Amino acid sequence: MASTVRPWYAERVPLGRSGVTVSCLGLGTAPLGGLFSAVGDREAAATLEAAWAAGIRYFDTAPHYGAGLAERRLGTFLTGTGHPRSECTVSTKVGRLLVPGDPILGEENFHGEPGLVRIRDYSTEGVYRSLAESLERSGLDAFDIVLIHDPDDNWKEAVTGAYPALARLRAEGAVRAIGVGMNQTAMLTRFVTETDLDCVLVAGRYSLLDRSAADELLPACAEREVAVLVGGVFNSGILANLGADATYDYAPAPEAVRCHALALSERCAAHGVALAAAALQFPLRHPAVTGVVVGARSAQEITVNVAHATATIPEELWAALDALEQDGR
Repeated sequence: MASTVRPWYAERVPLGRSGVTVSCLGLGTAPLGGLFSAVGDREAAATLEAAWAAGIRYFDTAPHYGAGLAERRLGTFLTGTGHPRSECTVSTKVGRLLVPGDPILGEENFHGEPGLVRIRDYSTEGVYRSLAESLERSGLDAFDIVLIHDPDDNWKEAVTGAYPALARLRAEGAVRAIGVGMNQTAMLTRFVTETDLDCVLVAGRYSLLDRSAADELLPACAEREVAVLVGGVFNSGILANLGADATYDYAPAPEAVRCHALALSERCAAHGVALAAAALQFPLRHPAVTGVVVGARSAQEITVNVAHATATIPEELWAALDALEQDGR
């Protein structure tokens, strides 16, 4: 019988010192929670099925994504379709509790589950409650990785409440790895240097448009063997879509950012490479980066992302993009 060769993005790689493994390419489920626009149940299920068929075995979710909608859809897929749970790795997040309320349509860019609103809670009790509710919502028996989510204005509560709670759950074997997920690098670096994390998920700060994570965060993670997962490789859209509606950091892209992205696109085109392909593969060039997490809202987007992941990118293009970065400094 011929052996099956996994594509590089489906290879399972160690997550720091945790003993957990993830596929190099993970699926972010924010779009399945209705990020920017609503997604139907059938389309969400087809997206997850396409990801599984492509070999993706790491799935990242959070209560924040559609006020629980993404967690529920991912859990339904993993528990109801016959795919072995033991073959994949799942992460969720703590820091936002969902409570009954009247949400504003499109609140925080999500078009998700009605009747629930988010409240911030990074306390010990909040972590236990959030995780219990995520388990119930998803129908899963456990999450492999749990991340503290966006504690930007809540350092003290997160480091004295959420972190010790997750460390305790890890010591007890209730979760296998813990970390922090943010859109900034300064506080992530502080977590890495002042606590005992297994991983960080840094969104948008190690991309073709913003390499700031390379200054302090990535070296700190490499020194302490903390795994780095990179999200937001398209900076919330612009590196995959340069149209008039392009978004950067979840808002309409400023003109200066659009000009920079256009220059990147022109360099890529000169080498016959799609800008999105270079954007997806770029973070993995750094030795501290374990994997990338890319969102999708349809099976077609999974196909496109896989094509970008497997595109051949000549070293000459990387040199040209690096030179453009140096010229912009």
